[in-house]
Amino acid sequence: MSGLRRPVRIANCSGFYGDRIDAARLMVDGGPIDVLTGDYLAELTMFILWKARARGGAGYARTFVDQLTEVLGSCLDRGIRIVTNAGGLDPAGLAERVARIAAELGLAPNVAYVTGDDLVGRLGDLQATGERFTHLDTGRDLAAAAVEPLTANAYLGGWGIAAALAGGADVVVTSRVTDASLVVGPAAWWHGWGRTDWDRLAGAVAAGHVIECGPQATGGNYAFLDEITDLRYPGFPIAEVAADGSSVITKHPGTGGLVSVGTVTAQLLYEIAGPEYAGPDVTTHFDTVRLTQDALDRVRLSGTRGSAPSGRLKVALNYLGGYRNTMTLVLTGLDIERKAAWARRELFDLLGGEESFDEVDVRLLRFDRPDADANAHATAHLRITVKDADRSRVGRAFSNATQALALGGYAGFHTTTPPGPESAYGVYWPTTVARDAVEHRVTFADGSSSVIPHSPRGQGTDVALGTLENGGPALTTERQPVSRPTADEGSTVRIPLGRLVGARSGDKGGNANVGLWASDHAVYDWLRDTLTIQRFTELLPEARGLVVRRYDLPNLRALNFVIVGLLGEGVASSTRPDPQAKGLGEYMRSRHLAVPVALVPANAVPDAPAPTTRRTRAAQ
Repeated sequence: MSGLRRPVRIANCSGFYGDRIDAARLMVDGGPIDVLTGDYLAELTMFILWKARARGGAGYARTFVDQLTEVLGSCLDRGIRIVTNAGGLDPAGLAERVARIAAELGLAPNVAYVTGDDLVGRLGDLQATGERFTHLDTGRDLAAAAVEPLTANAYLGGWGIAAALAGGADVVVTSRVTDASLVVGPAAWWHGWGRTDWDRLAGAVAAGHVIECGPQATGGNYAFLDEITDLRYPGFPIAEVAADGSSVITKHPGTGGLVSVGTVTAQLLYEIAGPEYAGPDVTTHFDTVRLTQDALDRVRLSGTRGSAPSGRLKVALNYLGGYRNTMTLVLTGLDIERKAAWARRELFDLLGGEESFDEVDVRLLRFDRPDADANAHATAHLRITVKDADRSRVGRAFSNATQALALGGYAGFHTTTPPGPESAYGVYWPTTVARDAVEHRVTFADGSSSVIPHSPRGQGTDVALGTLENGGPALTTERQPVSRPTADEGSTVRIPLGRLVGARSGDKGGNANVGLWASDHAVYDWLRDTLTIQRFTELLPEARGLVVRRYDLPNLRALNFVIVGLLGEGVASSTRPDPQAKGLGEYMRSRHLAVPVALVPANAVPDAPAPTTRRTRAAQ
């Protein structure tokens, strides 16, 4: 395939385990593509797959099997290769299942699978050789935690996928590779790239990061609703990756949603930290990416620069944290806070006190308003979560106890759900391992296999403790805003921040990120000077007392904030009502700031009071 120089058309049909089941068929039937990819894995998914396997189920994403059954014949007829990380904890098992289903359909695809990421059975030996598996946010060594990891997976790159495709595989099943590797591998195979083609590889990483979450790149979760004129379910994205590493993000004609500089910017900012996006194949410098609207629903990514990767790989560990349960009590009308305090005291008196649990999290969520025009508008929620190593303590013993308040508690007592059982929760432990300790291997249908060598490493690029990227361990670069005087802002008006800027937020382990971008340079200059770390934490009270890092991406007219520890010990363990921080960006957009009138669109403040005139200086 290396002689084919036209762009390779790589389509995505899954952004997570549980995504739209008919997306594979829609992508295969909707127009010409060369490679069909599906991303099913996240840190939380590995724990979910472990629980499924512990119950006697599959250690892979079963929904992929249903999708494959619909499209395998068409893909073989049209020469479309299939690449997926649905193998999860059992890529060999999924490859075997694929071959068996194909045989039942009268088909004979060449199926290959990628292994080498699973370290859970080797942790003791690796620790004996000096690997400490230090938590990248807390600095604590794994041995000091005295826990037994259930999963431990290193993030592999795209060269195993490329080798499988070069060896004639029609279907490539991987375990834990980076999400972007599902694009990097096919692009490197198609164009015949070399291991040190850093800029080309980095361009493919950027494209892979954009399409990995499916319709989030084509209008899904997009901040500016008025820009999306086609409100049908968005079409899944396609990356047309050229030989020089540039790409065009698009979707099939006639599908819903939108591909614009804004939708692509939003996805580039999703779940990242600093501009140096470190991965196993290349370090991609996101601050070099340039976006251009080539045509309707066609956005070009160009100029992306890359450099050599470090000598370490990201590792995602999960261990069993214990058991948890949540009950939500509804409070209505008057005296909300007094009712909540009484309910909390009554409930825990029945349960032996709050100190009898390993952890208690109680949140009073106020939705009520005075003199409400509907019953629902007069309600608040008291959300009570308990955690404990003893599952019986937080099971029905806890949830049933809430019902004792029905006749002996506050007026108007009821709950949002009936009492339920406990559930196990996992704790995520982000760390790294020396890449030489990981054997990246590809196995073909005939039983033959080959070891994939690691890429040449850069000088001085080993990772220090810091925040993790989706594609690998991040270089620790904290960029503070430059203090500078600003021009006289003249008249200002207080409006929601989101009337000027877009946002996209998400989780990465126990950390959350909020990316904010402006549609023009004047707004970006104001945002850069105004939204300091101090101002950000004023607008986001939950961030106070936590480490907050700010990173500037001028090419995207964007700022990215990382709030370390906002999600506790990871999504599965978090007690926040929004444990993945999906709504955090929209919350930030709802916060009001004094904005220069000259920057405010005419329709942004239809009912605003008259502006005030004052001289201001950016927060230091």
